[in-house]
Amino acid sequence: MDLVQRCALGQDRGHVLSALSAEARAYVTNLTGADPARPALWAEALTHGSMGEARDYQRLEFLGDRVLGLVIAEWLHEKSDAAEGKLSQRLNALVSRETCADVAREIGLPLNIRLGKQARDDGGAQSDNILGDVMEALIGALFVERGFEAARDFVRRLWDRPMSSGTGQRKHPKAALQEWAAGNRRKPPVYTMVSREGPDHAAKFTVSVEVKGVGEASARGSSKQEAETAAAQAFMQAYA
Repeated sequence: MDLVQRCALGQDRGHVLSALSAEARAYVTNLTGADPARPALWAEALTHGSMGEARDYQRLEFLGDRVLGLVIAEWLHEKSDAAEGKLSQRLNALVSRETCADVAREIGLPLNIRLGKQARDDGGAQSDNILGDVMEALIGALFVERGFEAARDFVRRLWDRPMSSGTGQRKHPKAALQEWAAGNRRKPPVYTMVSREGPDHAAKFTVSVEVKGVGEASARGSSKQEAETAAAQAFMQAYA
């Protein structure tokens, strides 16, 4: 057996990837509308690294992330005449870890992820990070097995509610910044009180917000919350 064959069977690291269970196979069939032609591919997409198996979802998640971004970008371009900045804001929100995890919960994905006992006991099946990654891995698996058209139809069906509900629009500036950072694989924004001036009844607060590796912005307000909101808005205008 050559290397390609061993990799396909999940034997390239000395361990055999467990077969797709009957329950998982039925789940994938119901979710995608067709019986898996390559069950090992879907087993890989549903397998977390805590299982200690030859392959887990990470490579398919890498691929699915790009497919999801392209599908959503195309969809937004088709639906809206908004400027690039607004399109980017919506794209970042729609492909964010939180949105992917919300979609994953709606389709019953937590019950079908293969997790090691400790990871499951620690609540891994409800982790936004794990759910978001496996959601993208499923998109990647569908793209590999059935091509871009099938992946596009799948994403448009599952993302119909976030798209139609206006995810990424009319967001509170702090929420929008949080989603932007997550969608761009950045650490969460950090708010810092810079100064507080004036008497209690007419205090003025200056707050700065930073996203590591991107930049920072600051703003003033009559309360800490107001200053944070203004700083988040200033950051989005400058960098998003």
